[in-house]
Amino acid sequence: MRLLVGLLLTIVVALAAPQPRCRPEQTTVRRDWADLSKQQRTDFIDAVWCLRRLPSTLPNDQYPGVRDRYDDFVATHINYTLVIHNNGLFLPWHRELSYLFEKALQDECGYKGGLPYWNWPSFTSNLSASPVFDGSDTSLSGDGLPDPTAPLASPPCPENVACSPGHGGGCVHSGPFTNWTIHMGPISLSDVKSYAPLPSNAWTYNPRCLTRSFSESYLLAQNTHQFLDAMMATTNIIDFLEYMDPSGEGYFGAHGSGHRAVGSTMSDVFAAAQDPSFFLHHSMVDRMWTIWQGKDPATRTNALNGTTIIYDPPGSPDVTLDTVAEWGVVGRARKLREVMDTTAYDYCYRYE
Repeated sequence: MRLLVGLLLTIVVALAAPQPRCRPEQTTVRRDWADLSKQQRTDFIDAVWCLRRLPSTLPNDQYPGVRDRYDDFVATHINYTLVIHNNGLFLPWHRELSYLFEKALQDECGYKGGLPYWNWPSFTSNLSASPVFDGSDTSLSGDGLPDPTAPLASPPCPENVACSPGHGGGCVHSGPFTNWTIHMGPISLSDVKSYAPLPSNAWTYNPRCLTRSFSESYLLAQNTHQFLDAMMATTNIIDFLEYMDPSGEGYFGAHGSGHRAVGSTMSDVFAAAQDPSFFLHHSMVDRMWTIWQGKDPATRTNALNGTTIIYDPPGSPDVTLDTVAEWGVVGRARKLREVMDTTAYDYCYRYE
């Protein structure tokens, strides 16, 4: 009896103990795409294509646009779009989605590396020169063919960026994702509203080519070293988010400008994840947040601001560490306290 009581006490204490932090030898390292070897880049590209060949978890009869495992992540982003942008859920929700995508590449497709990031300020004047987008065999493909009439090729400029039309708008025509078929969208920007329902065409099957329309004006405005230095100099999460993803409708931060700089598919707020560069972009978003948190971890690791509704409308619920967020079929629901530290709970990764 004493042995049983002792065993139960041991279990209770273990469950109540703080989550162990990851050890250095266990840590996944996320690196700048430019710093990867050609083989490492090829391994990542192959793993992304692997997800395209695996069956989806979501049922096709209910989600006709979902055709494979990669689409599970696209559909998840579509489903939660109106509660995970320009608000208090933006940073933690996308951190977890990026982690779940990384784990799928590793566990389901044998990928050995970490999720790379697109280092925005390295090629702000010429996106096509970036190793991420130069159209080579070890890139994520280049710009789209010129087509200024294409949907989302040149969406309206945000209030705070003097943008210019993109160079492309048509199908990506060079590199490993030339034949990458996207299955959902486009979904109108007019459907991006607080408390709005999901658009009626959210799950419609609409196969077509991956499109891009590079516009460096966005990068030159909000993704430069100078802009990121100012972001890193902020001392509270409110100011940090003003640089990264402001809550006001019609205003962009570094996050929104990165999407628009790539353009077309990446400009579709709901379905941008159909472009594989989405995940490198959000790895960079997470990198900046992680570095900022590391400057004052005691305070910033628990710092949240905003609500659970896009644009933080008055009266919407504030986020707290106990707010529960969901990731559909790609991951379990979690309290936000579980996704605030890249070396705690399930996380064990760092950036170089």
